[in-house]
Amino acid sequence: MKVNGEKYTPDGKSIEEILKERGLTKEMVAVELNEKILPKSEYGSYVPKENDVIEIVQFMGGGC
Repeated sequence: MKVNGEKYTPDGKSIEEILKERGLTKEMVAVELNEKILPKSEYGSYVPKENDVIEIVQFMGGGC
C-alpha cells in the first residue's frame, strides 16, 4: 500500500494507529482512501489493505 505516495507496510494497524505513529490526531487531518474521503468515524476500525492508496492531508493554521 502507499501513504502519501510512499510504500508502507501497515502490519495490521488501523488508520487511527497510523496517524498516531506519525504524531497526528484525527482532528488534525483528512484521510483520502482510494480517492474517496474516509469518514473520521471509520479511522479506528479501518485496517488498510495491500493495494490501498492513502493520502493524509494535515490542516494548517495561519493567515493574515
